[in-house]
Amino acid sequence: MDEFALIDIIVDAMGDRAQGEWVHLGPGDDAAVITTTPGYDQVASIDVLVPDVHFPAKAPAFLIGYRALMVSLSDLAAMGASPRYCVVALTLNDAEDGSWLAELSRGMAVAARECGVYICGGNLTRGPLNIAVSVHGEVLRGGAVKRSGGRANDKLYVSGPLGGAGACVSQSKLLPVQLEAMSELQKAYYQPQARFDWQRELSLASCAIDISDGLLQDLTHLVNASGCGAQLIEENIPLVAGASTADALGSSDDYQLLFASEQNHPDAFCIGKLCTEKGIWLNGQLVDAQGYKHFHA
Repeated sequence: MDEFALIDIIVDAMGDRAQGEWVHLGPGDDAAVITTTPGYDQVASIDVLVPDVHFPAKAPAFLIGYRALMVSLSDLAAMGASPRYCVVALTLNDAEDGSWLAELSRGMAVAARECGVYICGGNLTRGPLNIAVSVHGEVLRGGAVKRSGGRANDKLYVSGPLGGAGACVSQSKLLPVQLEAMSELQKAYYQPQARFDWQRELSLASCAIDISDGLLQDLTHLVNASGCGAQLIEENIPLVAGASTADALGSSDDYQLLFASEQNHPDAFCIGKLCTEKGIWLNGQLVDAQGYKHFHA
């Protein structure tokens, strides 16, 4: 099967996600053509996912595709942006495996449909498996929520329970996995949600980040950018059932939003506040940042 037949498989599996109201020209030409919205800034991010680092190579292709798109879109959610479209580049080991590719594409399409985005183009080549997802959105001009901007005494919030994906990894429960019979920990890992439902709350935030590498590590990015520190209250940190506080603090792949605000946000979990003292303090004790790192010194 040649690459053009494989591209047809991808486009067919994408269905209505390959074309959309702001996609003037989708797959099939040298590039996609997108209609932008006057008065908005464009927001873009890209992630590369590789097997047995970002997902188990033996996981169902549908779940790999769903997860790949959601974790990439999460970066847009953290900026307070509305998602618009994605471009996906695939490197495949086996150019003959059309059924695997169709399931991967179907998983991406489901995630795209849930977030209201279109997958309007990409690239396909042969080599060691990896998935590169470039996501694009928009936000009212000047309205992007950055990591900087936090102020001492701003309250710290998270958008949902933490630690589920980390517990799934630490308890060796990634495999076997069946789409129709996943545990709560497996759902946390394989089906994270990009939290676009928090746009209104983020519009009131002073700073924000998505929790992709662990609460402590991502909070460190937030406080360093804002030039302050943070005080955490351990008992206030919400946990996915079956996860521990250690999973929430140091494990990756939650994709909940972490933000600071001087406002009260009753639908979020207040886990502490920003402070003038540098560093991160847990129950009054200074702690080291932990979390996932792609490269180690």
